Amino acid sequence: MRIVLVNRYFHPDESATSRMVSSLALGQAARNVEVTILASRFRHDDPHDPLPRREDLDGVSVHRLPASHYGRAGLAGRAADYLSFHAAAALWCFRHVRRGDIVIACTDPPLLSVTIAASLAGRGAHVVNWLHDLFPEVAIELDVLMRTGVVAWALLGLRDWSLGLARTNVVPTDAMAQALRQRGVASGKTAIIPYWSEEAIVPVHPDDNRLRQEWNLADPFVVGYSGNFGRAHEFRTLLDAADLLRDEPGIRFLLIGGGYARGQVEEEIRRRRLGNVVLRPLQARARLTESLSVADVHLISLLPALEPYVVPSKLYGILAAGRPAIFIGASDGEVATALRRHGCGETVSIGDAPALARQITALQRSPGMREARGANARLAFDTAHRRGHGLAAWTALLQGIATGRRSPDHEKGYSAASGEAASDGSASLRRPR
Repeated sequence: MRIVLVNRYFHPDESATSRMVSSLALGQAARNVEVTILASRFRHDDPHDPLPRREDLDGVSVHRLPASHYGRAGLAGRAADYLSFHAAAALWCFRHVRRGDIVIACTDPPLLSVTIAASLAGRGAHVVNWLHDLFPEVAIELDVLMRTGVVAWALLGLRDWSLGLARTNVVPTDAMAQALRQRGVASGKTAIIPYWSEEAIVPVHPDDNRLRQEWNLADPFVVGYSGNFGRAHEFRTLLDAADLLRDEPGIRFLLIGGGYARGQVEEEIRRRRLGNVVLRPLQARARLTESLSVADVHLISLLPALEPYVVPSKLYGILAAGRPAIFIGASDGEVATALRRHGCGETVSIGDAPALARQITALQRSPGMREARGANARLAFDTAHRRGHGLAAWTALLQGIATGRRSPDHEKGYSAASGEAASDGSASLRRPR
C-alpha cells in the first residue's frame, strides 16, 4: 500500500492543515506504510524562503512541486498560487500514481478533489478526500461568491461530482457530514474522523512556563487566542471585551498567530490604545505545549453561518493543554455543544462583549472553576482526541480500502479499533455523548 497525500502545506509549515496532514503522514510512515507528500515549496506565511524540492522526513517522501508563490496578500496572487499548484499536482499524479495507490486529497487549495478526480480517472487508484472545510460553501457564506450565481452553481456541481467518484470522503464532524448528505453525497461514502492534537502537548503549570516569564505574563490572568486570524473568525467581540476590561490590572489578552485579519486586529488595538492586549507570532511546534499553556482561558470564534463548513481545529490543542475555553459563536453549533458536553467551557453570542467580559472575570475570580474545567478539557482530550485515536481510525480506514473491504457507513459509525461498522452507532469515530 502506498499513500499519496496532497496538500499545499506540510512540515515544517505550522498552519493548521499542515499540522494535521504532517501528523497523519508521519504517523503512517512510523507504521511502515509507504507515504508520499505533494506540497508547495513555501510556508503559508513566508512566500520568499523556499524549502527543498525533495527530501525524506522520518520515512515520508516529500515532493515539493513547482508552483507560483505570490503569497496571501492579494486575491489575484492567491488565485495564481492555487491554480499553479492544481496543475502541478494533477501532472505529478498523472505521471506517478500507480494502480492501487491511495491518494488523499485535502482542501488546500480549494477544489483539489476535482483536479485529483480528473487526473486519476480510469487509473485504478483509490481517491480519499480529507475535507477540512467545504468549498464553495465557505466562499458563498462570506459573500465572496454569489449564492445564486452561475459560478457557485458550477463549482458546487463539480465538487459534488468529485466527491461522488471518491472511495471515501473523510470529515471531522457530524455537521459537515450532514451538509454533504444534504448535497446528495451518500452517507456510505462519508467517514467521520474527529481531529486530534499531538500527545506531546500536556498542561504546563504557570509557574513552570518559560513563555509566561519571557512575555512578562507571570502574574496576570491571561485570556488567550491562538491560531489563524481568518475570515471565518470574529474578533470585534474579543476586542470589545478587552476594551471593557482595560482598567482591570490583573487581566491580559494574548493573541498568537497570523492570517488574513491579523493586520486589521493590530490596527484596531492601536486605534483603541488597548494596552492590555499582547500580540505574538505563531509559535513553532517545539514550543506549542508552552504556548497553549500560557493562557488561563482560551477564546475560540466562528461565524455562525460557517458552522457546518469549518472546524476550529485549535479546540483540540486547547483540550490537550487542559485549559477551559469560551466560544464566541452559535450556542447550538459543534464547538458550543462539545464545550457543554465535556464541561470545559461556555459560549457567548457574537457581539455580546459584556457577557464575554463577565465570563472572563468569573474565571479570574474562581481558581476552583478554572481547575475543574481545565481537568474536564484534558479528560475530553484523553477520551476522544489523542493522536493515537485519530491514527488508529485512519489506519482502519486505509487498510479497509487496501484490502477491498466496504467503505465505512457514516450512519452506523466506524470502529477505529477494528475498521468495522458499529451496530449501535457508538463507534469511536463519533463524538462521545
